[in-house]
Amino acid sequence: MRAVVTRVNSASVSIDGTVVGEIGRGFLILLGVAPGDTPALCKKLAEKVLGLRVFRDENDKMNLSLSDIGGSVLVVSQFTLYADISHGRRPSFVGAAGAELANALYEQFLAECERLGFAPQHGEFGAYMQVSSENDGPVTIIADTNDLK
Repeated sequence: MRAVVTRVNSASVSIDGTVVGEIGRGFLILLGVAPGDTPALCKKLAEKVLGLRVFRDENDKMNLSLSDIGGSVLVVSQFTLYADISHGRRPSFVGAAGAELANALYEQFLAECERLGFAPQHGEFGAYMQVSSENDGPVTIIADTNDLK
């Protein structure tokens, strides 16, 4: 699994002009799933990402976690995180998991957020969505379960 985690002042996701998820200060997480991903890796990724200490403390150091600041989470499924652009100009997405596995692990990731104390706002799996955000910093981190094994 891959997560692109952006520290935001605010973020929202809309479908057909209707906002379906919206947060203030916290993390916008774009989440992609690969064919070999498992529920155990999903749990590990959620714990790692939601525990990141990337918010500024009183000394202006990135030392506070999402929990420390009372932040929120917006999660959006993003199969294009597994785009292969090594040949030609049109990306291939064969590295992304099929819809059944991807949706199951996306739903599990949302449940893991809840278990860890963050009721996630989210988009709709497989929908065409518009995502808006005001980045804070900017701070953007890529987390990949291949790096957590």
